[in-house]
Amino acid sequence: MLLLLALAGATAAPAFDPLRFFTGATRGTAQLKVILRAAKPVTVRGTGRRQPDGALVLDQWVTEGDKPPRARRWLLRETAPGRYAGTLTDARGPVTGALQGRTLRLSFTSDGGFRVRQTLTLQPDGRTLANRLEARRFGIRVAVLTERIVKVD
Repeated sequence: MLLLLALAGATAAPAFDPLRFFTGATRGTAQLKVILRAAKPVTVRGTGRRQPDGALVLDQWVTEGDKPPRARRWLLRETAPGRYAGTLTDARGPVTGALQGRTLRLSFTSDGGFRVRQTLTLQPDGRTLANRLEARRFGIRVAVLTERIVKVD
């Protein structure tokens, strides 16, 4: 019986703490598909740090296709167990989020007025996230980004 419990513990997926995951360096590789356009590659380099109050500041450098890299910044804090709120330089208004198990769902309105829903799911290795972002305008899905994010350190 003890052997079964030990094996079960060894194969259990790690808990997902989004603020801890993004502290330090991360790298993302993605494909962005905008309606009526060809898919293009996107890469994201991130560096996160915790503030004394526990909030995460995540600086990212995003390269989309052949465009030059652009900087963006997230500020995210846990407001209640499994609930998150913050800001994003690419957003108009607040970012809100809810953690359920190994999945964090974020919502915000982009600077361009698109309603954005982002789903980040921790993979069994504990060092990789699957990210799916959908942008909608007037209820119509206009863009989808699928990304693999890896914790570097």
